Amino acid sequence: MSARASDRTIELDVVMVSYRSRELVRDSLRSLFANPPTCPMRVHVIDNASKDGTVEMIRAEFPMVDVTSANENLGFARATNIGIRSGSGAYVLTLNPDTRLRPGVVDRLLAVMNERREIGIASCRLERSDGTVDHAAARSFPTVLGTLGHFTGLARRTSVPSEGSQYRALTTEPGPVDMVCGAFMLIRRIGLEDVGTFDEGYWMYIEDIDLCYRFARAGWLTWYDPTIAITHLKGATSGRTRTRRVNYAFHYGMYRFYRKHYAKRTSAVTNAVVYAGLVVKFLLAAARIEAEKSFASNLPSWLRTSSDSFGVPRTR
Repeated sequence: MSARASDRTIELDVVMVSYRSRELVRDSLRSLFANPPTCPMRVHVIDNASKDGTVEMIRAEFPMVDVTSANENLGFARATNIGIRSGSGAYVLTLNPDTRLRPGVVDRLLAVMNERREIGIASCRLERSDGTVDHAAARSFPTVLGTLGHFTGLARRTSVPSEGSQYRALTTEPGPVDMVCGAFMLIRRIGLEDVGTFDEGYWMYIEDIDLCYRFARAGWLTWYDPTIAITHLKGATSGRTRTRRVNYAFHYGMYRFYRKHYAKRTSAVTNAVVYAGLVVKFLLAAARIEAEKSFASNLPSWLRTSSDSFGVPRTR
């Protein structure tokens, strides 16, 4: 962890990545400007070749927003890094199009980060549209046992010990956690200069876990405040079923994270078991996707939901 030199004048760079989610982007930007921080704020949207009018809408309705129109779908990490590198504020807020801000939330987190210079990343409680907690808001770093508990459903049982339920956001008081969700992640820029930006080897998923892990290894704290909240319309554009490309990206992301951070200090036997488990889970998920696509194709046209031509969800 680098020396704690005084931060730059408090300024916030908000970075949003969009993909075929024009209405979500519009509503999210409206909520941002309706609930802005008291410090100067710069907003940058990186559009991943949506071609749905998102770029034109932003330029017409939010002329104060910087927008970059990519020629291809760059994924989350690569697109977010474009926004990070284009700014210079002391703090960076990654914000998903399917989030809705509430009054005072950003200022509360900025205040605690400005007071406690050891905090590198901060976030708050994420609530779904029905008011329930999105358990991805704050979690422990993944372990073999915890991942097994999550994918088998055992982690959802309150009787399961914490070692097997790392995907549940259980804390009710503000304090340090292992990791928070990239949908709403306030990051100290000095920390990014210390450990690096998002790993662009992840196309979608796991990159936020990877960043929190690298911050922790460098000595920075990740802070979670469940007493304040924003709304996260999780899966608002992607639906309940992952596409082929996203299914691959998700499982590759888990493989990359494990290989990058755990494999070198784990036995060859354990590594082989983990890799085999990931392959099996990927194949099972792929089979389920194909079965659901086949079922959907046999439905009457008026029951089918539209899907985008790339087979990629529009938000995280």
